[in-house]
Amino acid sequence: MNAEATPLRRGWTTGSCATAAAKAAWMALEHGIFSDPIRISLPSGQQVDFVLAGHGFNHDGAWASVIKDAGDDPDVTHGALIRADIRKLGAEQGIVFKAGEGVGHITRPGLPLPPGEPAINPVPRNMMRTALQEVSGSNTNAEITISVPGGIGLAEKTLNSRLGIVGGLSILGTTGIVIPFSCSAWIDSIHRGIDVARALGLPHLAASTGNVSETAIQKFYGLPETALIEMGDFAGGVLKYVRKHPVPRLTIAGGIAKMTKLAQGRLDLHSGRSRADMAEFATLTRTVSANATLADDIAQTQTIAEAFLKARVAGVELGNHIACQALNVALDVLDDSATIVDVVLFDRMGVCVGRSELLSAHERKRLR
Repeated sequence: MNAEATPLRRGWTTGSCATAAAKAAWMALEHGIFSDPIRISLPSGQQVDFVLAGHGFNHDGAWASVIKDAGDDPDVTHGALIRADIRKLGAEQGIVFKAGEGVGHITRPGLPLPPGEPAINPVPRNMMRTALQEVSGSNTNAEITISVPGGIGLAEKTLNSRLGIVGGLSILGTTGIVIPFSCSAWIDSIHRGIDVARALGLPHLAASTGNVSETAIQKFYGLPETALIEMGDFAGGVLKYVRKHPVPRLTIAGGIAKMTKLAQGRLDLHSGRSRADMAEFATLTRTVSANATLADDIAQTQTIAEAFLKARVAGVELGNHIACQALNVALDVLDDSATIVDVVLFDRMGVCVGRSELLSAHERKRLR
């Protein structure tokens, strides 16, 4: 970063925005006026003020809304209106959560909440409970309905449908803060996808780097959509989670360049955070083909895709070798996991150009 660059601005989760809206509406019910800005407590204890986008009373309660500011993160919900409608309940009913317009419901097991529940995650629920109890004490009885106008359309840009969340968005957040480009939401969706697959008892999952490899691997093995994990660049995120939460079988699928990075030990496959080693790729070429001229040429090549093409034109097929090396890296991360793993490579047209054997870490150690 140069001296004139400014730090990326952090933002607020949908859970924080929902908490601010709910607290403002509840304070209005209790005291007759809306506090604007409204102050809430994050899970860390930090106090944060939110400006209200709108507020009012209705026939049986009050409502308030906040516009989500995700900072400099490319969050699909940046600028969305998060609204809380709140009404008082009778004694001993506690705090009840409802999904309004644009907020989904859970339909599959494996998520932090059971099927049938509104997709308002546990941490945001706790934040809202705390916020209301700060106003009226521990014996608070209220119904909170969270809405996100336009949330159904926004949800189409997320992985919610694959996780079994239908009808809209999830109200998310673990810290209350959005850290730009931390990709925590993506990694969390990977974990939740694995959780759902485990709860459904699926025998075989496939984690893919992109749309082409995902479509290809689904057809290759005839997998249902619920078995597909959109891992993007986070191969490490998948493997480390499966190590602690094993599945019967896992396939890692991706394009040549990203799978070469995995084969070379990179667990973050993003182009800006890791690069393939062309010299190492040239060494593999020399080992497989004994063609020193080709290997020297590949060492000077700028991209893995171009190098792979040069090898194929020369009659040297490297795909299976790359897949097997990537499998070894995956098995090292999985340690003693009983999960059976393989790696499959696809070109840009979705044609399989490499495939590893099928092993578990335990089986590989036994064979050595």
